[in-house]
Amino acid sequence: MTGWGGWGDNAAVELRQLRYFVTVAEELHFGRAAERLAIVQPAVSQQIRRLERELGVELFDRSPRHVRLTPAGERFLPEARATLSAAERARASVSGQVAVKIRVGTSEGLGDRLDRVLGALADLVPGLTVELEYARTQARLDRVRGGQLHATFVRGIAASPELRMVPVWEDRILAALPAGHGLAASGDAVDIAGLAPLSLRLADRPVNPPLFDQVMTACHDSGFSPTLGPPADSLQNTLALIGAGQPSWTPVYESHSRVLRHPRVEFRPTRPALAMTTYLAVPAEGRAAWLNPLIQVCRDQDS
Repeated sequence: MTGWGGWGDNAAVELRQLRYFVTVAEELHFGRAAERLAIVQPAVSQQIRRLERELGVELFDRSPRHVRLTPAGERFLPEARATLSAAERARASVSGQVAVKIRVGTSEGLGDRLDRVLGALADLVPGLTVELEYARTQARLDRVRGGQLHATFVRGIAASPELRMVPVWEDRILAALPAGHGLAASGDAVDIAGLAPLSLRLADRPVNPPLFDQVMTACHDSGFSPTLGPPADSLQNTLALIGAGQPSWTPVYESHSRVLRHPRVEFRPTRPALAMTTYLAVPAEGRAAWLNPLIQVCRDQDS
């Protein structure tokens, strides 16, 4: 990483600073990061400031109401994690620990939970390397059955042949609305019935059957059949169209909404509330040593 931004040959960057940075990046809160690290908050802030001076960049956008990664911080985060992983592998090589690599399937919309899970797992199981693979839901389940993946995250599917489905967390489903729309202005939860005049931008059912079915059922239960607008090819483009003021909405997982930045879109909970359970699908037979720690850190993120 020599030469990254302001990181030259003379920079005195410490592993401790990288660990503090990664923890704050995962929590986006200095107080919670300090609790995880079991140190006082001023020490975390001091070391992050020192790291920023060494690198010559601001890593966090701080305000009284929020902490966010700057673009430089977003670029630096994977590099910091890679350095910490390399250091752990080096320690393992001289301590006799055996490095283990697992392959985990992911889906769209995991948002900040995935980063938090990986960070906590690295702390809990030193020497464990995780590779991530994205594919459609059924393909991921088939790959777990076939042994190409060790586990995969799936939503809304409580049973699948030859697999054990472990519930790990529940995500609220929010309505993404144009920021200038009256339903978004109050800041309160929106009645699903009140969404009837808006077109619903929702991917075709084969893309995500559980989400499609839950949203459509909620609309029908609220007394209307939604007008389906043309789905965009990605959530980013869908939000861009909604933000442009077109009278439409789309469902977004709350954990995903926390990492989305769109000044012309507001995310609101619904009334009645919508939620989806996320499961970790693993082989029905066998209990690898890494499985219980993985389940533990996933359930720890259920907040």
